[in-house]
Amino acid sequence: MRHQRWFIFGALACAYLFVYFHRLSFTVVAEELSSAFRTSAGSLGLLGSVYFYCYAFMQFPAGLLSDSLGPRKTVAFFTVIAAVGSAVFGLAPSFGWAFAGRFLVGIGAAMVFIPTMKILSQWFRPTEFASVSGLLNAVGGLGILAATWLLAYLAGVLGWRASFQVIGGLTAAIALVVWGVVRDRPEPAGGPLGSAEVSRPNPGASVLFHGLGRVMRSGQFWIFALWCFVNYGIFFGFGGLWSGPYLMHVYGMSREKAGAVLSLIAWGMILGGPLMGVLSDRVLKSRKKLLVGCAVTMTVALALLFIFPCGLPMTALAVFFFLFSVSSSSVVVVAFTAAKELFPLDIAGTCLGTLNLFPFLGGAAAMPLLGRLLDAYGGHPGLGYPVEAYRAMLLALLAAGLVTTGCTFFMKETYPR
Repeated sequence: MRHQRWFIFGALACAYLFVYFHRLSFTVVAEELSSAFRTSAGSLGLLGSVYFYCYAFMQFPAGLLSDSLGPRKTVAFFTVIAAVGSAVFGLAPSFGWAFAGRFLVGIGAAMVFIPTMKILSQWFRPTEFASVSGLLNAVGGLGILAATWLLAYLAGVLGWRASFQVIGGLTAAIALVVWGVVRDRPEPAGGPLGSAEVSRPNPGASVLFHGLGRVMRSGQFWIFALWCFVNYGIFFGFGGLWSGPYLMHVYGMSREKAGAVLSLIAWGMILGGPLMGVLSDRVLKSRKKLLVGCAVTMTVALALLFIFPCGLPMTALAVFFFLFSVSSSSVVVVAFTAAKELFPLDIAGTCLGTLNLFPFLGGAAAMPLLGRLLDAYGGHPGLGYPVEAYRAMLLALLAAGLVTTGCTFFMKETYPR
């Protein structure tokens, strides 16, 4: 059974890899999309943000379905929807069809993370949870690597349309693997690996809504919610869309070279995710210390980029994007572990699903807002924006970083002692 849980983890991790691929796939093909659909930065930001609006909207259903219908069925069915959406996006003859494809991708991808966390909470012990969540986050980093370096290569060879169609087929194959391999919880005869609560049947609707009320009445929950909204607004708004145009317009990089630099975001998650879990579970034995430290690191990094928006050597840019990834994305596994520990396991899915609404509302708001900020300085995604436009964007990101830092000081330490 101990081996079985790692097969289950592997199947779910493959689904999660494609979630991150779809999430960050716009940044290296932004110019091609703008030319294909003849859009402004604001419209391109809207096309990118529809994924996040759908993802945010589906988080409450994701939590309820994880706690009622079951996480395995939820992941498998909605991963198929994401696969269909990717194919529609690749075939889109117009902006409207592209919007519809991204809509389906957002709906499908939204139902992977929360059910996965629910399953892992059944198969792994509480003191292992941050570590295994860190490994999952590292797999998300592989998805970013595919969305930056690999997609840049594929788009150059096959074109962006064929690339998204191929990804749709691979996503459908992963859905079949999840259906065949994953099980919601260990069999009672095998003994629980995670918690004594793992053998309980899924709770009824009245219990779930009572748990939702308990979550919503928690002041600590709202501190975590604000942190998620602002932190992921920074990560998705910049790292997920405008960092690629920034490198190409300000530094004159080719798409391939910008993709190589942005792959440091992926490596930050690949290396930082497991590191955050181990530091939290075994070294510092703390959730809050890491959250405070990473918020300060991200804010300082953004301040340096604001002060020096152009002319930095390639090494400095690589270090920035690596630290940016670790301090804004990798640390999220610690934040979600801490939020889960605020409430009983019975409502873990509801808690995480409700909380996971806010990162994607933040991303959905940040992408078009930053795009409009750039438009205000003149220019076009396919032609470029002046350095002053990107400096204004970095100032907005720096202000948001200060908000995330303030939130972490008010978070409660939840490490189980």
